[in-house]
Amino acid sequence: MDDKGLTRLDCKVEVICIGNELLTGKTLNTNAHWLSERITRLGGEVERITTVGDRLNTIVDVLRESLRRKPNLVITCGGLGPTYDDKTLQAFSQAFRKPLKINKEALRMVKSRYEKILGKNRLELTPPRLKMATLPSGSKPIKNPVGTAPAVSLTVKGVKFIILPGVPEELKAIFEESIAGKLREMVGRVYLHEETLPVSGLLESQVAPMLDIVVNKYPDVYVKSHVRVGEGRSGGSIELHFSSRSSSARNAKRKVSKAVTLMSKLLKGESVGKDGL
Repeated sequence: MDDKGLTRLDCKVEVICIGNELLTGKTLNTNAHWLSERITRLGGEVERITTVGDRLNTIVDVLRESLRRKPNLVITCGGLGPTYDDKTLQAFSQAFRKPLKINKEALRMVKSRYEKILGKNRLELTPPRLKMATLPSGSKPIKNPVGTAPAVSLTVKGVKFIILPGVPEELKAIFEESIAGKLREMVGRVYLHEETLPVSGLLESQVAPMLDIVVNKYPDVYVKSHVRVGEGRSGGSIELHFSSRSSSARNAKRKVSKAVTLMSKLLKGESVGKDGL
């Protein structure tokens, strides 16, 4: 970015989704879509989304690989429940050599939730329930306002990990209540501006040279082409998506507007000067 004095404009985020059901096609990975959209809106940059199954060694491997890349934030989702195949916390313990132990605050959260569900007289802290309060050392529980398993926060070698449950309702509630504000603080004052430009009557390969001109002229604007209907078919269309981030909302909008204006002129076959206007 060309904005001077910006020290927190780039907040690199990785998302790791865990669960066999995501790999077999049984469950659509809506969590990845929702998280990436929310993170982007808050000013973060999602650099990678990884999906793995419930195999312990595989989860350990992807956690270590993510740490080696040193993003600012890693968000995992899935594998925090009470059943045998919920192995995320065990994987964190093994990956980063953080022994598992019952966390008093997490236990209080689990106990409080089950008391609301079952009543105090029927509450029994069984091993599966205690499992959800057993966290890697050094981690902190995060309140789950709609479910039983707390989310977890853990920092390893300067990389912050947020460990969320995989149930979409729980994930969204925890993110909005406890994560979004902290992410905004990490990012700093960043504004995202987006615009779309529909294109019809041209093939994507015909639009490509024009895109080269635009992105070379405005390197701070990201332009992505999306073919909406199969090329060569009746009614075929392309949607161009323009986006830019800046510490100033006005500046972000200005950059995008200039890029859209230049692209519109190129599509119309108009000649453009050195300044792109």
